[in-house]
Amino acid sequence: MKNAMPGRPVEFLLIEDDPDDVWETQQTLNEGKITNNLHVATDGEQAMAFLRREGKYADAPRPDLILLDLNLPKRDGREVLADIQADASLCDIPVVVLTMSHAEEDIIRARDLNCHSYISKPVRVDHIVMLVKSLDEFWVTIVRQPAADLN
Repeated sequence: MKNAMPGRPVEFLLIEDDPDDVWETQQTLNEGKITNNLHVATDGEQAMAFLRREGKYADAPRPDLILLDLNLPKRDGREVLADIQADASLCDIPVVVLTMSHAEEDIIRARDLNCHSYISKPVRVDHIVMLVKSLDEFWVTIVRQPAADLN
């Protein structure tokens, strides 16, 4: 993570419109004992306002990791991913597509838009726990990025 530093909580942005999935992610992060700040955007327009620090999000932190659902209202996740990758100030934030879609064209498009991982949502809670712990281990503990350019 670009901004992740030892002792500092990881800033997650979850872009998800399903309240049950949001709740499950919150519980999983808490259960996984991952020191984090979870921010939630429930549609694509809200997500881009958060990322661009517009309006009520003027003081929003820069996410260390974005968890992105593809099927969102107002502006879908495919459009959000394209916007993130087209913005020089956002394109280096790791994005993990976390979706129910198993469609080959969604996987190919997400890869073409430089998403870091494409994960089909698990159904069982123990799989979600394993997924979040794996994300934490990989993106927060293993991946090292320069500490310069902190926002």
